[in-house]
Amino acid sequence: MNRTIRTIDDVLGLLDRLFAPDADRWTGDASAWWDGFYADRSKPVPFFSTKPDESLVSYLERGLLTPGRALDLGCGPGRNAIHLASLGFEVDAIDLSPTAVAWGEERAREAGADVRFLCGDAFTAEPALGRYDLVYDSGCLHHLPPHRRVSYRDLLDRVLAPGGHLGLTCFASGAMGSELPDEEFYREGRLNGGLAYTPDALRWIFSDFTEIEVRPMEEQPPDAPLFGVPFLLAALFRRPVND
Repeated sequence: MNRTIRTIDDVLGLLDRLFAPDADRWTGDASAWWDGFYADRSKPVPFFSTKPDESLVSYLERGLLTPGRALDLGCGPGRNAIHLASLGFEVDAIDLSPTAVAWGEERAREAGADVRFLCGDAFTAEPALGRYDLVYDSGCLHHLPPHRRVSYRDLLDRVLAPGGHLGLTCFASGAMGSELPDEEFYREGRLNGGLAYTPDALRWIFSDFTEIEVRPMEEQPPDAPLFGVPFLLAALFRRPVND
């Protein structure tokens, strides 16, 4: 007889295993999967660019965000982290992939940007992270299985300061990602490349936060200094001050 469930973490781990090997994008040997993804820097991947998200730049230019401590969640090669550091933010940037982190460190040195890069799982790295005025996620949420939204929300509870902001981009329903209901992913055992979200779905997930803005990302021409693609949603939420 094999009984393995005693804690919430045991339940989450069991659900993780239902998605093997698709879950290797973010659990188990996730670093190896993402290392392979980032290994060829010449691949035509839009977010391999050095350009910051147009939505993030817009928040900053409109004064919706001001310098403070920032966490770039799933930072990849660090394009948004480096931009935040250039504007006076104290930035930590975390990613599962050593290859992505090394690339980000290289870019930061070239740009003269002071960013602390961390390699690991943000869900379990809380003691090293502390509290942040901004948590920024460009493409992490849509790669999580539905049950790991619980872990995502728990991370925000632990590291986002009261009154702090969550900024994110994710696959937009009708443009990119799978639109299956949550329960269907468990029947299939696959994430089908990532989950699509509607504006109302994001509002529901973060319903205890104040919505600042939820909108489609503005597409940017190839020669623009900013990153923007039409298949992503951009959102900014604020955690209540009295949380």
